Amino acid sequence: MKNRFLLSLISLVPLFSMGQKISFTKADTYQRHTELTWQTEGVSGAEYFKIMRSDDGVNYTAIKTITTKEIIDFSPSNRLDTFYYFIEALNGLNQSLGKSDTIKTQEYEMDDVALMDMVQKYTFRYFWDDAHPTSGMAKERNNSGDIVTSGGSGFGIMSILVGIENGYITRTEGVNRIIKIISFLQFAERFHGVTQHWMNGKTGKAVAFSQFDNGGDLVETAFLMQGLLSARQFFDADNASEKAIREIITKLYEDVEWDFYSRNNSGVLYWHWSPDYAWQMNFPLRGYNEAMIVYILAIASPTHPVPASYWNTGWTSNANYKNGNSWYGHKLLVGPAYGGPLFFAHYSFLGFDPRGIKNKDVNYFINNRNHTLINRGWCIANPLNHKGYSAECWGLTASDNPFGYLAHEPGSRDNGTITPTAALSSMPYTPSESMDALRYFYFTEGEKLFGKYGFYDAFNAKVNWYADSYLAIDQGPIVCMIQNLRTELLWKQFMKNPEIKPALDAIGFVEDLTSNTENTKIEHSIKISPNPAIDDIQISFEEAAELPSKIEIVNLQDQILVSVENQISSNTKININQLNIQGMVLVKLHFGKKVIIKKLIVKP
Repeated sequence: MKNRFLLSLISLVPLFSMGQKISFTKADTYQRHTELTWQTEGVSGAEYFKIMRSDDGVNYTAIKTITTKEIIDFSPSNRLDTFYYFIEALNGLNQSLGKSDTIKTQEYEMDDVALMDMVQKYTFRYFWDDAHPTSGMAKERNNSGDIVTSGGSGFGIMSILVGIENGYITRTEGVNRIIKIISFLQFAERFHGVTQHWMNGKTGKAVAFSQFDNGGDLVETAFLMQGLLSARQFFDADNASEKAIREIITKLYEDVEWDFYSRNNSGVLYWHWSPDYAWQMNFPLRGYNEAMIVYILAIASPTHPVPASYWNTGWTSNANYKNGNSWYGHKLLVGPAYGGPLFFAHYSFLGFDPRGIKNKDVNYFINNRNHTLINRGWCIANPLNHKGYSAECWGLTASDNPFGYLAHEPGSRDNGTITPTAALSSMPYTPSESMDALRYFYFTEGEKLFGKYGFYDAFNAKVNWYADSYLAIDQGPIVCMIQNLRTELLWKQFMKNPEIKPALDAIGFVEDLTSNTENTKIEHSIKISPNPAIDDIQISFEEAAELPSKIEIVNLQDQILVSVENQISSNTKININQLNIQGMVLVKLHFGKKVIIKKLIVKP
């Protein structure tokens, strides 16, 4: 009887005490998801956390049980929801150890700027929260342990500058991280000033990329230097820390022996050199691919330059460099058929600003824009009948896929895998089309595709496969190229380096007065809402430098349905009841000789 009474007392003792506490540390809500993080104080033995959610604050449902102290919860529909959450800690026997207070969240409608900023902020975390703890360098991928990447770290350095400008971190935090990175790089293993593709983030020792590729990697080094030189101009304050940053970066750049990688003045630069295997990789750098920045930085070098003639004898010397063919209505000036994977339009252009200049009649901004539109056009045409491809779901470039890793591109290398960085990193070239893709990836695929570091690497609807991986070379361009659309930050900083303009002049770049690259900026500043619409629409030009002289709404046969020439203001209202049409129409905005066309869906 006494033992039974003791057991009864034990069963009445609560499994948690007043000293135990579960408290939220973050509750960020967006249009389709809420991110929660929490901490526990005095809670011992917690192995699981049950996430409880309610839409009325009364009736709660367990939506997930997890082992981590963070969750991203996507709402089940596209409506704006209000949710209430609390967290319950459980031990290994599924017994409650305590509950958090309840927190209320409210989703809100996000405009394009807010959506871009959200994607940048999440993606930035890859380089900030998941950087190597010893060196601050970017990990090759989120599960690569101590393996860090040179080129991806260059992209990460540029992402840190974005983080400062956008307020994700303070300037002091950014300074301290950059000092950590460059201090590591000073003593990391280099080969005639050139880093290996991979390094050990603790020791700085080179890690072989392949059997014979265990020495210097000139392309990865160029991507790293592009980031470092952008940082050198960004950190321009007159204080000891930022002076040290500028001095160390200058020394790292001047240490690179670009001329050594000419392989005895051969007229072309070589990708690899190994102290064990010398030039056995035997990869001369000839275009067209992602390596243009190598030649710009090599010709610009103040200490180990190669002649400007290398641009012609090396970079553009390939017989297939020029193209001139058109696909889906867009002419490709240089590059392989269809342009190749879209990273060709990204990696060398995170800092190098191709707008308004040309070399031998090639405007690389226009080429990159057309390359992007061809890539998108292939996905719309979808000749291989892959599931899910559309005008909003597009983008082929190098990434993980269900079968391994591949540089995806139109043609035989298209296996149905869409890679978000392809469309998102083309944002400066195709702001409207890339924004459509961003919205699709987030609103339609977000629950499977969006995680703690932004969009996962890729997905393939045909086999219902979604990556759980993040790669530095895919995340970095998203942050950087969206910022180049928003503020031109990285283009401005890199191009301010005093070595760059003389190098471009020596190569033969000249001003391109025929360039229409400003159209993309004007186009992105114009907003039509609501879209789809029923009665009235409002066309906003608040961020545009000028107003159109005329607005026309036309059908798909280019017949004018509405024309407005007077009373055009920064917020112009047009009644569309009179159209007597439903479906897609086109809004044509006339800016002198320039015409911007926007799509409008009219609902019945």
